[in-house]
Order: sequence, then C-alpha cells, then structure tokens
Amino acid sequence: MTQLEQARKGVITPAMQHVAQVEKMDPELLRGGVADGTIVVPLNNSHTKISPVGIGKGLSIKVNANFGTSGDQADLEEELLKLQAAIDAKADTIMDLSTGGDINGVRRAVMERSSVPVGTVPIYQAAVEAVQNRGGIIHMTPDLMFSGVEDHARDGVDFMTIHAGVTLAALERLRLQGRTTDIVSRGGAFLATWMLYHKKENPFYDSYDRLLSVAREHDITLSLGDGLRPGSLADATDRAQIQELLTLGELAQRAWDAGVQVIIEGPGHVPLDQVEAQVILQKKLCGGAPFYVLGPLVTDVAAGHDHIACAIGGAVAGMAGADFLCYVTPSEHLKLPSVEDVREGVIAARIAAHAADIARGHRGAIDRDKEMSKARKCLNWDRQISLAIDPQKAQAYRADSKPSSDDVCTMCGEFCAIKIVRDYFGS
Repeated sequence: MTQLEQARKGVITPAMQHVAQVEKMDPELLRGGVADGTIVVPLNNSHTKISPVGIGKGLSIKVNANFGTSGDQADLEEELLKLQAAIDAKADTIMDLSTGGDINGVRRAVMERSSVPVGTVPIYQAAVEAVQNRGGIIHMTPDLMFSGVEDHARDGVDFMTIHAGVTLAALERLRLQGRTTDIVSRGGAFLATWMLYHKKENPFYDSYDRLLSVAREHDITLSLGDGLRPGSLADATDRAQIQELLTLGELAQRAWDAGVQVIIEGPGHVPLDQVEAQVILQKKLCGGAPFYVLGPLVTDVAAGHDHIACAIGGAVAGMAGADFLCYVTPSEHLKLPSVEDVREGVIAARIAAHAADIARGHRGAIDRDKEMSKARKCLNWDRQISLAIDPQKAQAYRADSKPSSDDVCTMCGEFCAIKIVRDYFGS
C-alpha cells in the first residue's frame, strides 16, 4: 500500500513517524494530513537509503535543487559534485533533469548517492531518445513516454514531474490569446510539439489511469507539472495558465481516488503583487494539495542574479501558503549551473523558506534568529557563524577581513555599537 492508503487506514508508517519527529509535531496530525492529501511523503517503496521528508500543510517549507546534464555538457562527476553541494547546503530534495550523455547512468548514480528524495522528469528522456533513435520529438510514441516513467519508477525515483495538464484545449486557448513567451517549460514544449503535429491528446492526460497504476505500484508522488507556466511577467495569471491549473485540480482528485500522493507545480514568472493570489487560487482549485513553486521569479531582468529574484518570490509565496520551493541558480536563463551556482541557489531558497516560516508563525522557526541575536549581543562570533544559514560563507568573510580586536568586525571596529554599550553602560 502507498503512504496515502496506509494513512487512510489509520496507520502511522515509519516514514511518517520520522517526519513527525523531525517536524516536532504529533504523528497523528501528520498522518491525518497525508490521509487528506495536504501532506505528502515522497518515498518510492524501493528507495530505502534516504531520510523521508514531509511536504505540505503545517510543515516547514522545503527546498528542492535541480541539476543534470545537457547535450552540450554531460560530465557525470560534475553532476555528482552538484548533488553533494546541494546536500551539503541542506536542500531537502533534488531533481535530476539530465538530457545529455548517459541519462540512465547519471540517474542511477544520483539515486545511489543521494541521501534525500530524488525527482525526475521522464518526458525528457523520452524526447532525447526519440531525437537520437527516431529522428525527432514528433516520433515519440505513448509507449515510449510511459516506458520512461516505468524505468524511472523501477530505479527508485521518489517523485516525478508529469505535464498531464497540457491538453489540446489548453493549447488552443494559448493560441487564441497569444503570449509574450509562449511555452517555456521543456516538458510542456516536448508534449505540445508532439500533440500539435499528431493532432492527438496528451498521452499522460488521455491515459492518466495508466500513469496512476505505475505511481501506485511504486508509491511515487506525482508532481503535476505546469507546462504552461508563465515565462514572463506579462503572461502571469493568464487564461492558458489557469485552464491548465483547473485540469491539474481535477487530476489531483483522480490521483487521490487511486491512492496516489500528489503535489501541484506552480509558476514561473509572476509580478510580486500577484504571487499571493496565485497561491490562494492553487490551494482553492486543487483541494489544498501541496504547492511546489518554481521561484516564482518576480522580475524578468535579473539575469545573473535570478536566485535573488527567486528568493523574493519564494518568500512571498511561502508566506501565502506555498509548501515547496524549487530553487533557481544565478546562472538561470544563461547556462548550465556550476557546483557553486547550485550551492548559492540552495542557500538563497533556504533563506526565503526560513523567512516565510517565520512570517507564518511556524513552530520554532524564529528560535534560531533569537539565538543569533543573543550571540551578536555577546559578540560570540563562533556562535554567530554556526547559526548562519550559510556558515561556510560567514566563516570565509570573517577570516578574509581580520579585525584589530577579536571582539569586533572590520565594519565598525572600535566603534562597534554593541561593544560600546557593553563596555560603557554595562549592558
């Protein structure tokens, strides 16, 4: 049985018990959240080497890190270094989005080494194989698409992005309304290309029960992808995006009916003033399913610094109720991320998640900040560094600029306000 099916029968599984302990919450409350679909525990029933993670209502906001090869850069060892960088920076989950080199080999190596849940996007592999072996994306077949899902499931993948909401009706809506950037999702573009050429419905939508059967067998959490997510601020909250979201809400209910865990992916590029509305809309239309936001990026012009645009949007989305933040690296829109880009992206997203947890009053979220303030008052630099979300960078900055006195830093030196108050006023 899946985690969802067991939760409905009143069973608190070892994975649920672990998550409840980490989250410092009543296991029965966690079980209830899994049972009603507002919490997921992505854990393939054959993936036994990882620590289970909970995502959803009442839990701390989680952060995902993407990496993977491309046709231009397919170095397995570098991708494994990115995996380790993401884990060291405390990403809660990772996704392998490889489209180049030995895709199966990369995925299996990542699965073997990852200590956190692993996600993939099987349509990427189907498209790459169609190009390599059949001459083009249009030569994919439904069986090839589903064989990718089945292969990834057997390898132990814990959650999969499936763009089942990209329907012919949604594409027609997109054509009629027009867009600034059309489709920016790779998975959405692959499927749209195939659908428009063959004039056939999306196989993942048309044969959704087949998908649910695989997901239930392996207890895979379906991450229903937003193939029509806005790729520019001008396209945010448009009719095509909302039509897809309506479909995803219906597909989420069908997944629950089949005993399959599900999360919903969200935008994308969204103006800051629309972020909260996007979250509220998703929660309403999708029955409270955990919301996985790809940013959102709140400006289109932060190239080279898109991790900052992502963190701003992620903090607001999290405060409004988003449950899962997909990081963006500084190299987004420009190149495949480096190992350092991955680390920077995770840290930025974790800052956003922590800020949002504080804002929505999550239990214990602000305790670390209080401890930091106490350490600053005491001028306890070692403690300040250990409490930082990024101790590595904090330590490097401290070591790079030696102060005249160990009590202070080189920003204020002898004129440190805290030191003056302590020395002269006895505080």
